[in-house]
Amino acid sequence: MPHFILEYTDNLKEEGNIPELLGKVNAYLMERGDVFPIGGIRSRAIELKDYRIADGKEDDAFVHAMLKIGTGRTKEEKQSVGDELFRIMKEHFADLYEKRYLALSFEIAEFTNGTYKQNNIHKRFK
Repeated sequence: MPHFILEYTDNLKEEGNIPELLGKVNAYLMERGDVFPIGGIRSRAIELKDYRIADGKEDDAFVHAMLKIGTGRTKEEKQSVGDELFRIMKEHFADLYEKRYLALSFEIAEFTNGTYKQNNIHKRFK
């Protein structure tokens, strides 16, 4: 952990530069090696083709992101990371936000019942 999962409407594919956003997210999460192990960082994007927004009369778009994390981070750490990731998203989409109807949202989901994992990538970062 952490896993950053981005859902975005397909009408953003051309101008949204989603791979660049994922790079920005990973770069920031790696800077926060004090909070998250680098070998556990994952980011991915899911392009949505079937969706409806509001009344469906405009070419509305949305981006929703979730950061899935394990337990053990303080409230302050989660707040700090959440604030920065949402800032990165807003900055990344600022030009599109000015040009079109666009909804951005972000949430943090903390696993409280544990997860099952096997990962040998961590060895590279010790």
